[in-house]
Amino acid sequence: MNADATTVYPLVPHGGVEPLTLDAGVPGPNVIGATGGSGTRVVARIVRESGLFTGTRLNAYEDALPFGDYSDRWINDFARAADGRAPDELLERMRADLDAVVRSHLADLPPSARAWGWKEPRSIYYLPFLDAAMPTLRFLHFVRDGRDMAFSENQNQLVKHGDAVLGQELRKAKTPVRSIAVWSRVNTAAADYGREQLGDRYLQVRFEDLCATPAETVRRISDFFGLQADVEAAAAAVRPPDTLGRWQLRRKGIVEDLHRTAEPALARFGYLEGGRGST
Repeated sequence: MNADATTVYPLVPHGGVEPLTLDAGVPGPNVIGATGGSGTRVVARIVRESGLFTGTRLNAYEDALPFGDYSDRWINDFARAADGRAPDELLERMRADLDAVVRSHLADLPPSARAWGWKEPRSIYYLPFLDAAMPTLRFLHFVRDGRDMAFSENQNQLVKHGDAVLGQELRKAKTPVRSIAVWSRVNTAAADYGREQLGDRYLQVRFEDLCATPAETVRRISDFFGLQADVEAAAAAVRPPDTLGRWQLRRKGIVEDLHRTAEPALARFGYLEGGRGST
């Protein structure tokens, strides 16, 4: 099964969502999205310390909790509409809810903020809707090797959204295979949308590159969000985890299953034959 075969995004027609009317006084929203366990916490901390307001109600992973609740309410309905156009009624309800969440979020915006946004990794699941509702969106797409993530203890996104994303496919497959199938489909859809629709409002960053070349990668992120990061200090805080490359310790058979399931995406993002990835 080619996990890249279909998208997770329904069609959000041009003009199908009335943009939110927001005047925060600083640029935004700047959003960090990824599939679960990608290592976005370190990025969120770096940008927050560099002047990006990411909210006051954060968990230990730097996730903006109100946006996490929003994701819980809407991801599955949005993903299940992916075989056609998103229903108008769904888009209207999502918009009204997002408007309330964003206004509450911005109520806490401090005068010192250089920009605003949030880190809720699952924002990646409804990227086209966010773009339609907030045309000034800048989206940081954070990617980690799907083979490592397939063996992560963090399979929350698979549990919550796996059935909505995959439908009946791989229903009886092992957890690592289903996990990398979701990783493949979601990241491929986001990369396609970012390249084709967002243009210079889209930046793709690999976790492995942050670990290997932290100063260069931090500078790219800071510049993308219009911040002034202390690049050297931020880079010094990046610590590659012991779990980096953990898939290499797994049985050959299950790794081959992962490759069969997600080979196009693994190649696209630079995880085969030492590649560096591309959009």
